Amino acid sequence: MHVPDGFINAPVSAVTGVVAAGAVAVSLRGARRELGGTSHALSSGGEKTAPLAGLVAAFIFAVQMLNFPVAAGTSGHLLGGALAAILVGPYTGVLCVSVVLLMQGILFADGGLTALGVNITDMAITTTVVAYALFRGLVKVLPRTRRSITVASFVAALLSVPAAALVFTAIYALGGTTDVPITKVLTAMVGVHVLIGIGEAVITALTVGAVIAVRPDLVHGARGLTAPLKLRVGGELVDAPAAVPAAARTRSTKKVWGIGIVTALVLAGFVSFYASASPDGLEKVAHDKGIDAKTKQHATSDSPLADYSVKDIGDARLAGGLAGVIGVGVTVVVGSGVFWVVRRRRAEPAPERTPEAV
Repeated sequence: MHVPDGFINAPVSAVTGVVAAGAVAVSLRGARRELGGTSHALSSGGEKTAPLAGLVAAFIFAVQMLNFPVAAGTSGHLLGGALAAILVGPYTGVLCVSVVLLMQGILFADGGLTALGVNITDMAITTTVVAYALFRGLVKVLPRTRRSITVASFVAALLSVPAAALVFTAIYALGGTTDVPITKVLTAMVGVHVLIGIGEAVITALTVGAVIAVRPDLVHGARGLTAPLKLRVGGELVDAPAAVPAAARTRSTKKVWGIGIVTALVLAGFVSFYASASPDGLEKVAHDKGIDAKTKQHATSDSPLADYSVKDIGDARLAGGLAGVIGVGVTVVVGSGVFWVVRRRRAEPAPERTPEAV
């Protein structure tokens, strides 16, 4: 659902840019708690989130390269807001998807630069907020089991995609540059993105389920899922000692990170060659309804990585695979750098009040 330059007029693009900037600023503050920037987060396992946040961004980048067919001549791909929110928290999730969108826009000419605010508002904020709100609501009413977390992930991801389609339609109603009846845009956008949402839900549920199966403590949305093991001693139940030493947990986290980054590299560098070449949902609707009549050339269309292909490499498979690998590498480095800085920040200590001040 990457909106290119020219779909939305300048005033509305500017307003969405302000909204996106405000949301990112709020997310930076919230992510500090989720990533372990406070003692409360540290005590609740938040310190384990920071090493995985950059990986989540890179994984979303990789999976977004895997367009899957959803209807005749139409494809879809992961948006990633639900996945990021459930794995690392809603504030960090907004930042993860925003980093992906920034890398795609600058390096790969995917999503307009003047439309960056539109894309962050639609793909990062809307999907994350809607998905996490639905997820938390479902978790409260479902049994507190691993299966329930996976089911809640599926439903939240499924509904987050048509929600993003609704938000795009609203933005287009306010600032669309072509004269297309809004009812036609609404019907077409929601219809195709309900189908895309099914793919989003499957990918999200499988990924969340896989991480929960090996390290449920690393999944933000599953915190508190596992109660401490109890032992009966002298007729009384007491907490059992930790079964896994801290050093072993650290090695396990590194193993999860390593498997995740290798998976992202394989998906982007190899599997992406077999992705559907059909236009995605927004591209198809824009072409059929005439929304793309005033599309502008991307500002970085001459980038050596434009269109997810390394220029001057004749072999299409090699050019695309190498571009995907570079994208994963850059995203994990930039994302990890951002999250490291966010996590390292500490609230300034309050100045001591002197007797004179009192």
